[in-house]
Amino acid sequence: MSVTLRPGTTQDAERCGMICYSAFKAISEHHNFPPDFPSPEIAIKFLSQLLANPNIYGVVAEVDGQVVGSNFVDERSVIAGIGPITIVEQAQNRAIGRALMQHVLDRVAQRRFPGFRLVQGAYHSRSLSLYTKLGFVAREPLSTMQGPPLNAEIPGYSVRPATASDLDACNKVCLKVHGHHRGGELLDAVREGTAAVVEHGGRITGYSTAVGFLGHSVGETNEELRALIGAAPAFLGPGFLLPTRNAELFRWCLEHGLRIVQPMTLMSVGLYNEPAGAFLASVLY
Repeated sequence: MSVTLRPGTTQDAERCGMICYSAFKAISEHHNFPPDFPSPEIAIKFLSQLLANPNIYGVVAEVDGQVVGSNFVDERSVIAGIGPITIVEQAQNRAIGRALMQHVLDRVAQRRFPGFRLVQGAYHSRSLSLYTKLGFVAREPLSTMQGPPLNAEIPGYSVRPATASDLDACNKVCLKVHGHHRGGELLDAVREGTAAVVEHGGRITGYSTAVGFLGHSVGETNEELRALIGAAPAFLGPGFLLPTRNAELFRWCLEHGLRIVQPMTLMSVGLYNEPAGAFLASVLY
């Protein structure tokens, strides 16, 4: 079998989206978890957005001229985020996934990213084994949380939509918590109208690109995250990714009626700082 890798284009969105939907659905249902994408249309739309973004690199794998899989690298910020990686069922277990992953690892090395990360389904032992063999280190257990909107306010912590003028203050919060900022993702979220900030004591002390699977949040303390979660109109996608070790916030979410959908694992290569504050991960990291 001859595998060819090439850059993805927007014309690949429908085929790659169908593969992405089917692959995640099959593995999730095999382990009795809900799929990451509820329909093929949503998966196609998501991959269309990735393929159309000039700061996200996509690669597709072809066998005999037929697309059989894809992988992505989010290059919008200092740390690169990898995924989603998916392969059509008939071509799985043939080292195509390893080739797609090695291709993007070579790319981030060539572009001199100080670190790169991904999030994998903790129930999927094959992907955990592959990523570990490729040099990734498991950093943080995550719990995907879902439920009805809380409509909860935290006294002294006000939430409002983020604007472009908030970028510097938000990046400083992220830098304080993680040791690097995620300004590229934040800027896109501001443009899309999904970003929000938390103000406390007359200044911005936290923000979220979206409280959901694709969004990340940071705050100086858990109070900022409580405010962002409490104000969210919905938890987009399968839910938001809460660090399981944050027992205080985890317990608060459970006490407010949220439930665990699935376990996940944050993994990294290269630069990684133990967070000096509170955060919610995105499905990238």
